[in-house]
Amino acid sequence: MKIVVARETAEGEKRVSLVPDSVKRLKKKGFRITVVKDAGLAAGYPDEDYIAAGAEIAQDLSAAAAGDAVLMVQAPPQTAIDALPAGAVVIAMLRPLTSPDLVRAIAGRGLSSFSLDAIPRTTLAQSMDVLSSMSTIAGYKAVLLAASRLNRFFPMLMTAAGTVAPARVLVLGAGVAGLMACATAKRLGANVEATDVRPVVKEQVQSVGAKFLEVESDESGEGEGGYAKEMSEDYKRRQAELVDRHIVKADVVIPTALIPGRRAPILVTAEQVRKMRPGSVIVDLAAEMGGNCELTRPNEEIVEHGVTIIGHTNLPSTMAFHASQMFSRNVEKFVLHICGENGFRFDADDEITAGSLITRDGEVVHARTLETLNQEKGA
Repeated sequence: MKIVVARETAEGEKRVSLVPDSVKRLKKKGFRITVVKDAGLAAGYPDEDYIAAGAEIAQDLSAAAAGDAVLMVQAPPQTAIDALPAGAVVIAMLRPLTSPDLVRAIAGRGLSSFSLDAIPRTTLAQSMDVLSSMSTIAGYKAVLLAASRLNRFFPMLMTAAGTVAPARVLVLGAGVAGLMACATAKRLGANVEATDVRPVVKEQVQSVGAKFLEVESDESGEGEGGYAKEMSEDYKRRQAELVDRHIVKADVVIPTALIPGRRAPILVTAEQVRKMRPGSVIVDLAAEMGGNCELTRPNEEIVEHGVTIIGHTNLPSTMAFHASQMFSRNVEKFVLHICGENGFRFDADDEITAGSLITRDGEVVHARTLETLNQEKGA
């Protein structure tokens, strides 16, 4: 079975979907790997490393398009889709619930496709969970960005000039990214508080040294597949009141809340930003889906009311070497799971396959994606 590792084309994307170590292991399992020239260079993996691992190098995707599967980090552009033969399989983060035109283009070409961001977040699929891997990096890098922009120290310092109080960090959402942000900020010496719609994460927040802020409510935000669900209006009001009390004291705010297929919920209003101390920093990890802060501008860094608001939409790409390493390990496990001796196993009874298979031979088969396409058609 032949797998093609494509070069990323999305603006600012430095990651690569498969690193040489994974190539070496997949080669031992009988896979033939072709890597498009310089596909890993921006991440720190030159072609020579791939050749040493047993991969072939192709000049471009069209020269490698005869493969059974094409791996990418981001969704392929139309030119890449057009270069693939009918029956080929695309594996990437396709974001099918928010990219209906892409799904139609893939289906129209007669391709099968798996979306890595649709893999169920279950214990069985943990080793394949690219979202958790990339969120780990995003949470870490968000704190470093905040520390570099903040006009004060993170740790408490005892100096000849007196005592310097530690920075106060407020993390909104304690998923993978939020917990990593809490842990990183704590390691840098900050006082850290976090809140989440899922009360079950309280112990996890406390385990990394942060204080958990609870919304007084019997409602739980635990959704399907490990994701948070949208909350009631009453809960949102209580949550806003809680955030309002703590945000005025925060030096750094890191909101991380996302709901699959939806615009990110607004957790920080323009009025709350106005109440923050000048020099404070917000690093919005939901910027790609519109942002948790009302004033966030995706892919921009702005200053409003003296508060720096960072809307970077692809923090993992800024740490492309390790991001690619982690992504590649997830992809490697996923490929081995969905492939058998005779090629791909399109097993509808397997929850990982069923959850991530978007199109098969040109037909859209993913239930939630079909629902989204039908809703769009009826709108």
